[in-house]
Amino acid sequence: MENGAEAAGNPGGYTGLKAVFFNGTLKKSPQTSNTEGLITISRRIMEKQGVTTRVIRAVDHEIASGVYPDMRQYGWATDEWPQIYPAVQEADIVVVAGPIWLGDNSSQTKKLIERLYAHSGQLNAKGQWAFYPKVGGCLITGNEDGIKHCAMNVLYSLQHIGFSIPPQADAGWIGPVGPGPSYLDEGSGGPETDFTNRNTTFMTWNLLHLARILKDAGGYPAYGNLPQEWSAGTRFDFENPEYR
Repeated sequence: MENGAEAAGNPGGYTGLKAVFFNGTLKKSPQTSNTEGLITISRRIMEKQGVTTRVIRAVDHEIASGVYPDMRQYGWATDEWPQIYPAVQEADIVVVAGPIWLGDNSSQTKKLIERLYAHSGQLNAKGQWAFYPKVGGCLITGNEDGIKHCAMNVLYSLQHIGFSIPPQADAGWIGPVGPGPSYLDEGSGGPETDFTNRNTTFMTWNLLHLARILKDAGGYPAYGNLPQEWSAGTRFDFENPEYR
């Protein structure tokens, strides 16, 4: 199914889409990131369909902590997030990936979610929230339990701030609980795990399908979801079936 050309009902035509993968590993480049190994599977499928992809390893950048678009305005001497954020603005697909530590998402993954949240009050060209109609997904790695917990946190956060989440939008791999091999370690069985490869493939194609549908449709209709109309007093009238 990786090629996609032989997949039943493959509509094709994904050229022109852009995807950005954020890697929440705690390892700076050029250290090997097991999370990046899983990202590569999804990224390779996308690129074979003509999608432009980019991977950003958050820990390689001086990203300040906080929930504002530019934390230099709030006491931080350095903040590279304003230079990184355009990659999100240009993307049709955003995949948040990262490792499990203490049963939860890494500090880098959490920081990324907070910085995305900083833009949740901004608007797109239609006057909707800024992340309409971008599509979001999640990849998790580790050698302790917690894939579903971490994915729930990421996917809830993404949809809450305006991303669209397709079916089966997460995948992951974990080794035995406790000290043991990581995804890319020799003999771990990670890259050969059929369950993980299947879920990663399904996630990737569903991201592509939904992104293509939304882009071709021009996004969501700007009706019933415009913040400025609500704040202007055009609110839901339970008594009037013709409310705007």
